[in-house]
Amino acid sequence: MTDRIHLQGGFGEKGRTSVCIDDGQSVVMLDAGIRVDGGPHDYHPRLARSADGIDALVITHAHEDHIGALCWMLSQGFRGQVYMTPSTRAEMQMTLEQYARPEDLTDFPVTDDRIELFNPGDSFGIGSQTIRTGHSGHVAGGVWLHVASRNQRTLYCGDVQPDSTAFPFTSVPEADLAILDCSYGTDQTDAAIRSDRILGWVRAHKGGCVLPTPLAGRSIELVILLPDEIAVVEGMKDALRQQIADRSLLRPGVSERVSARIDRARDWRVGSELPDCPLLVHDGMGAAGPASDALAQAERTGQPVLLTGHLPAGSPGQRMFGAGSADWLRYPTHPVLSQNMAIWEAAGRPALLGHSCDAAALMSLGAVLPGLNVTARTGDTIGDVRRT
Repeated sequence: MTDRIHLQGGFGEKGRTSVCIDDGQSVVMLDAGIRVDGGPHDYHPRLARSADGIDALVITHAHEDHIGALCWMLSQGFRGQVYMTPSTRAEMQMTLEQYARPEDLTDFPVTDDRIELFNPGDSFGIGSQTIRTGHSGHVAGGVWLHVASRNQRTLYCGDVQPDSTAFPFTSVPEADLAILDCSYGTDQTDAAIRSDRILGWVRAHKGGCVLPTPLAGRSIELVILLPDEIAVVEGMKDALRQQIADRSLLRPGVSERVSARIDRARDWRVGSELPDCPLLVHDGMGAAGPASDALAQAERTGQPVLLTGHLPAGSPGQRMFGAGSADWLRYPTHPVLSQNMAIWEAAGRPALLGHSCDAAALMSLGAVLPGLNVTARTGDTIGDVRRT
């Protein structure tokens, strides 16, 4: 029997990222995200089989589009173990509280006995499949996954950034199939140029501004980038300190630099007057957490807002940007085209799938990424891709 790769979310769309690998003996699911702009029928992964037939679930990191459906999986009857890094475990609950269905969060909590911890760089077996991991460069403790099953080697890049200023990236091994993070499509803009643009925007708004950001990942990079004095929402300092506590999850010198900036940062409480310096609040879309309150307040008072990541349709950030009450400059936390080309080369030029971008972006990528399947969509099943 050939391996079957079930595309359960994120293909031809952004959000609910999820892949399931079935080699006939073991069934391993990679990520269980939600789609923020999805309706009742496309908010959670589209499972290719009943949840109780999945042996294990491996999570790459704690952003909502990769972990937000975890409680829902338990509600559907998933009985296996959930594998994640300690950093993902530490951030899991806050993400679930913001994005899980309330009834799932209450009735199907993720307890410690269901979790198997591993560190970036570890390898472990799940039935007939062997999982190899490496630093993703996207968040502290985030990983890419290399799955060697009975008949095929699959490289799954959940979210990656090979040239992060804060987080390390481990070179990938060879594979027969690579599933790439195509969030930025054919974008080739250099990260240094994007950082300079953001820095220039912030310096031009000296009276204060609001920068919504995911709690994990981009928030650390922005702390490093932003000039002079900053403010962070109440409770965020502890979460940031937790992310820099393990220096093995960071590039050299990052822990000390970020720690010093956090110590000096002002505290801001929801409902109080917005500060006259850059304010970091989570989450990045304004759809949940204190960012939803801060964005509403900024819109009422005319405080400048800079959005730096993905804006799902219908999110407060997307609405404000469309109305002209917020600006948008991308901070690079996903790979541009040249970086995905380098990953593909390092993996031995395997067959390719791309997640986290729409159909039009996939078609454009197909012209420059040899072997990319541009027709793959959520709900599809891919058979054996080994080259003869």
